[in-house]
Amino acid sequence: MTKIIGLTGGIGSGKTTVANEFLALGIPVYITDSEAKTIMQTDAVLDQIKTEFGNTIFENGVLIREKLSEIVFNNSDKLAKLNGIVHPAVKQHFKEWLVEHKNHPLVIYESAILFESGSYKQCDFVINVEAPLELRIQRVIERDKTTREKVLERIKNQWKDEEKSSKSDFVIKNTSIEAIKIEIVKILNFLRIKQINS
Repeated sequence: MTKIIGLTGGIGSGKTTVANEFLALGIPVYITDSEAKTIMQTDAVLDQIKTEFGNTIFENGVLIREKLSEIVFNNSDKLAKLNGIVHPAVKQHFKEWLVEHKNHPLVIYESAILFESGSYKQCDFVINVEAPLELRIQRVIERDKTTREKVLERIKNQWKDEEKSSKSDFVIKNTSIEAIKIEIVKILNFLRIKQINS
């Protein structure tokens, strides 16, 4: 039975770096944000979004993600409606992906909102990635070419590190690639022992 390892962390914490390290070790990784972007381009999901949010967020039949983001960013009701469309579609897609990877002893399910969305319930174990706040802010400013204020706004809308870590089985402190690699080896050794004994 394939074990699902949830991987989460606040914006700029370095989840992608950790995910890539697992990938380099031959462990399949499901990146929910990337998959959700693809799923949001499917006809079934686009039709639901159009019904819920109207035609103004479309140009020549193409969804303008920035316009949709503006609508849902500070409106919890609208965000909940969007999540109610996208999350079930992602959940179904992940089930299909899991079948394709059923021969692997474990897979990584990466999601920034693993706890907020309730997706942690499908995971056997959860890893939270932490990084110092200032480092996270700097990373996101450079990556997204955005402002400090906008990054802080996004951080404010996510669970705090302490909340995520208290509900996680493992915490990786992302201070360097070397530190990440050491923690991953420890986690994998623990999980392998668990599998041998189960």
